[in-house]
Amino acid sequence: MTVYGGDREDYVREAFRSAVVDQALRPDQVVLVQDGPVSPELAACLRHLVAASPVEVTFLPLPHNRGLGPALDAGLQASRHDIVARMDADDVAMPHRFQLQVPLVQAGADLVGAGLLEFGTDTGDIVGRRTPPSDPLDIARYSRLHDPFNHPTVVYRRSAVLAAGGYGDLPLMEDYWLFVRMIAAGAQVVNVAEPLVYYRVGDGAYERRGGRALLRSELRLQREMRRGGFISRTQYWRNVMLRGGYRLVPTPIRRPVYRMIVAPYGARRNRSRGMDVATQVREQVQEAAGAPAMNGRGAVPYVPRHARRDPADDIL
Repeated sequence: MTVYGGDREDYVREAFRSAVVDQALRPDQVVLVQDGPVSPELAACLRHLVAASPVEVTFLPLPHNRGLGPALDAGLQASRHDIVARMDADDVAMPHRFQLQVPLVQAGADLVGAGLLEFGTDTGDIVGRRTPPSDPLDIARYSRLHDPFNHPTVVYRRSAVLAAGGYGDLPLMEDYWLFVRMIAAGAQVVNVAEPLVYYRVGDGAYERRGGRALLRSELRLQREMRRGGFISRTQYWRNVMLRGGYRLVPTPIRRPVYRMIVAPYGARRNRSRGMDVATQVREQVQEAAGAPAMNGRGAVPYVPRHARRDPADDIL
């Protein structure tokens, strides 16, 4: 969990409590990274959380604000455990989150995400839902155009993240770039469709999805994906047009496009496979353990989409 000067102490306190105190399966270690200077009020909040925590807290203050990617990399270096869960400093984890996700990693998965519920003033004010694709083949396919994981929900193997090079420093796109590299390396990836995190969306949530700074990061990400062979030249130009254009449209257009088309993609794919949540989880455990899952079409082993030699890929 990283905290920086722009975070609110009441949000940080609620996020910490939900991910530590209220979890049915509590973590063994909390790595709390302070990314640069913070206000005296927030500093006092962090000191209290460390002192009052029911589990060990490794507090890592960074002298300068380095950005999310480098701060997370510093936190990963401070972790003593191979199973690591991400937690944003203004979100709320559901009490059964780790209880459901950690066994999937223990069974063999390298990266496990989940759905989330967007909320406004409090967790009773639900304004949206993001459902990721659950099937590993759908995840690999989707990653060619969109980030297939809700970053605030992920639990992963530290060793797999470090083997992929960690987050690095690609502002605003560090998570997508990491997940692409993990998929390209053959990591076992799954998503739980069920929402396990309440994601706070304020007035500026959709404004932050656009703008020139994000467009620059977007273009850099697409260049890296093309250079690494994860996407074809055709897919590169498609992504630049679609994703780049999305960054430049006005927020009143960006918001409904995201909620109507992007956020529910996983729900549509999961329904098309005819799997309920319980079946999805069972199949995810099977696939994470290396056993082919049955999805109505016979046994389907995990093969990243970019690794399949299908000429039609270049036009999808």
